Amino acid sequence: MIILWTAAAFLAGSLMFSYWIGLAKNHNLQEYGDGNPGAINLWKATGFTYGMAGIVLDFLKGYLPMLWLHHSGDVTGFALVFPAAAAILGHIFSPFTGWKGGKAIAVTFGVWSGLTGFAVSLAYAIILAVLLSVTRLINKGRSTSSETDAFHVVLGMLLLSIYLVLDNYSWPIVLLGVINFILLSYSHRKELIGVKDVNH
Repeated sequence: MIILWTAAAFLAGSLMFSYWIGLAKNHNLQEYGDGNPGAINLWKATGFTYGMAGIVLDFLKGYLPMLWLHHSGDVTGFALVFPAAAAILGHIFSPFTGWKGGKAIAVTFGVWSGLTGFAVSLAYAIILAVLLSVTRLINKGRSTSSETDAFHVVLGMLLLSIYLVLDNYSWPIVLLGVINFILLSYSHRKELIGVKDVNH
């Protein structure tokens, strides 16, 4: 059962809706902007409407499988980590885009929303909002760079993992947080290197 759920979650995560919407609008996202075939690059290429559609679809491909899995009771405990992580991995390493996928932010929110009834995804959103507010306060209201945004996403997941421990979440949930932190660090590695270059 765990193998089937993990494979199904990976397949769901690998569905590159934003990339396909981009192609339908005559934009190959892998050749546009930063080459990311995800929803943010779709937004930049096609505007608000299609970008928002990409975000919603990327969210749902993480949310719906995890919601179904959570309520089915077929997989519990540490075994839950495998399909949950697989959904995020599927987006980052999608076979539909030559194993080069997106940043996995929307699908991350979807996974946590499905598993925890939006509780953890809301906490993550609050952490990101606080990080953004502090940064803009320091920068006197100037907009943030893509490198800073990536740093917020990764640092936010690290802080979320610490929050999960302090709030006495189960160890499988804490482990998923750590794995999610590692995966987001990988998917944002180019921007994080940019942050390092600027600071040094």
